Amino acid sequence: MVAVWIHLLAALWALVFGAVQLLSAKGSRRHRWLGWSWVLAMAVTAVSSFWLSGDLALLGPFSVIHLLSVWILVCLAISMLAVRRRRLATHRNFLVGAYLGLVGAGLGTLAPGRLISGWLFGA
Repeated sequence: MVAVWIHLLAALWALVFGAVQLLSAKGSRRHRWLGWSWVLAMAVTAVSSFWLSGDLALLGPFSVIHLLSVWILVCLAISMLAVRRRRLATHRNFLVGAYLGLVGAGLGTLAPGRLISGWLFGA
C-alpha cells in the first residue's frame, strides 16, 4: 500500500505543477526549479508504477499501462537532453507529451474496477 501512496502523491504533484508549468512563463529560475521538481515527480510516478499491478496484467504483474511508464521515462530523458542542447521545441514537445500521458493515465484510474475509482465512487 505504500507504493500506491507514493505513486498517487507523486502523480498529483506532477498533475498540478505540470499545469502550472504549461501556463507559466518559460526560462525563468522559477520555471527551472519547478520543472526539476516536476521531472522528479514524474520519474517517481513512473518508477513506482512497477510495484503496482491489477487485474489487467499481461506479462507477470505488468500491464499495458506499464508501457506508458517506460515511455514517460524515455520522454523525461530525451527532454532533459534536449534542453541541455538548447533544442527547446523538442524539450517542450516531449514534456507536453509526458504530461498528456499522465492526464490520460489519471483518467484511466476512473474506470470501473480501478482502485481510485473504487475510492471515489465506491465501486
